[in-house]
Amino acid sequence: MLGLTKVSAVLLATAALVVASPAPSPVIHLLPRQTIIPGGKPCGQNNATNRRCWKNNWNISTDYDNINPPAFNNRVYDFHITNVTNWLGPDGVRKPAMLINNQFPGPTIEADWGDYIIVNVYNDMQDNGTSIHWHGIRQYGESNQDGANGVTECPIPPGSMKTYDFHVTQYGTSWYHSHYSNQYGNGVVGPLIVHGPAAANYDIDLGPYMINDYYHETADRLHLRAELVSNGPPPDSDNILFRGKNIHPLGASRGGSYDRLTLTPGKKHLLRLINASVDNSFVISLVGHNFTVITNDLVPVNPVVRSSLFMAVGQRYDVIIEANQAVGNYWLNATLEANNNCGRSRNLFPAAIISYQGASTTALPTNRGTPRVATCNGETGFSPILTRTVPSTAFAGSAVGTLPVTLEFPNHGRGQVFEWRVKNTPINVEWDHPILEYVLENNSSWPGATNLIDVPQADQWVFWVIQNDFALPHPIHLHGHDFLTLGIGSGTFNINTMKSQLTFNNPIRRDVVQMPGNSWLVIGYKTDNPGVWLMHCHIGWHVAMGLGVQFLERKDEIKRMMPLDQLVPNCDAWRRYAKTSPYLPKLDSGLRRREGEEVEKREPAWRRIA
Repeated sequence: MLGLTKVSAVLLATAALVVASPAPSPVIHLLPRQTIIPGGKPCGQNNATNRRCWKNNWNISTDYDNINPPAFNNRVYDFHITNVTNWLGPDGVRKPAMLINNQFPGPTIEADWGDYIIVNVYNDMQDNGTSIHWHGIRQYGESNQDGANGVTECPIPPGSMKTYDFHVTQYGTSWYHSHYSNQYGNGVVGPLIVHGPAAANYDIDLGPYMINDYYHETADRLHLRAELVSNGPPPDSDNILFRGKNIHPLGASRGGSYDRLTLTPGKKHLLRLINASVDNSFVISLVGHNFTVITNDLVPVNPVVRSSLFMAVGQRYDVIIEANQAVGNYWLNATLEANNNCGRSRNLFPAAIISYQGASTTALPTNRGTPRVATCNGETGFSPILTRTVPSTAFAGSAVGTLPVTLEFPNHGRGQVFEWRVKNTPINVEWDHPILEYVLENNSSWPGATNLIDVPQADQWVFWVIQNDFALPHPIHLHGHDFLTLGIGSGTFNINTMKSQLTFNNPIRRDVVQMPGNSWLVIGYKTDNPGVWLMHCHIGWHVAMGLGVQFLERKDEIKRMMPLDQLVPNCDAWRRYAKTSPYLPKLDSGLRRREGEEVEKREPAWRRIA
């Protein structure tokens, strides 16, 4: 596909501040297109009555997998990641934290469709590596910019920096987060917005609205607690935050404040919902109002009106809210499923306030709304505007693979632990030797624990039957692709007899889908993006316990598409740091704990703060 020929990317060195050898090849700067390829007939500028158009030459029907606006802008950001030992959190509780530019959530990255985003990440922490993943960004021909340590890079060591530079070929709402174990649960997370056309008109863009679970303990210690079978279910979150705010779960007198967002009466507002949790999924509703959904994840859909939306971890929805009610204050509620199948919080009624302009700025809403009965079931019924139809005959033979997901309870020294496996393997990546470095070295002897699957076919549909053999659901996220969800059902999928239950004509397409417990999920995508792509459960505890797999897509083309030797300086710097760190080797793999580690003897390597 043109997704490969359009890689007119600015490929900057992924270099650490520490000088390392061998020296990388020169930084490659490719000029943006000199010829503008329109995505349709001239349609005017994007405004409140013409949201389907973008900069006159492109529109909501432009196939962004083949055509993008030229790179009008480089959007440059500097991120300084620090650890704070006595941070006053948003609900009044002091705790250790890791922050980007001393703020939580981190800075909002904004770009226009077709721009380049350049982020200089400085690791100013003392004892932790880091890496930043740009969730949902397809990274066409730029797998080395994906930010998954142990997969596409080594972690950035303390005292070093790395420049990420990538082309945004989609538009909509997403987020970024550390991919260094569960580090984003300590605060290394923020929204990412790419402006472009929209499927329906609106007057005001309210910006990103990040909702996430929040813990008063550090994510590393919570993980060690969560993995022990003797401790039972994972720890409850202490709170649910809305744009980084909420009152203390025991009441406002303990600290914190509700988030307040203002609507203009009579106007239509775009709200960009993001679930950036570690564990909690929830149902979002606004008392007295509906949501008109126009995008799921980064895929524009034909507008659908919903009274509430289930949001699995990692999912996003662009919704339009019409301010057509009486001037006043209204609760925006997050409701969690009651049986702790997809998370539980000590805040029993997490909420924020949506205020109409002219309403009291201090009064609380008086109407709690109709109580919601939340489940862990993902949303259905969305129809992508850009259609993708798969020939049903393609679902056959070697194009179809099966990935069983199971839960085991091995003993790792301090008792039985939960261990999630895909294909009977709990993933364990190598921080100091990522798969892309193996590709650079022409070395195929990666350990079996990396759980890597070679996908050599080019521009072909491949399908994966993910079989969940346990009662808990999983939000499944795939890097590098928007995948088609061909079907979801209970029980065991039979490839020979159940093909008729799949949808091949324009099914839901996104980068995170909720897979129910004791069920099957069938996804498909075209192999149009050479690189190494991680697929994993986005519940932090589950991926840390092993629930992940890697796809090495079109391996023989990767070295020609990106300067892989630019990985080496940062990896050399990491390897030097690792030799002297008292907190390494790691207790998980960036994704899970190493087998046999005596974890009680020392602090976790990957997220030590104090």
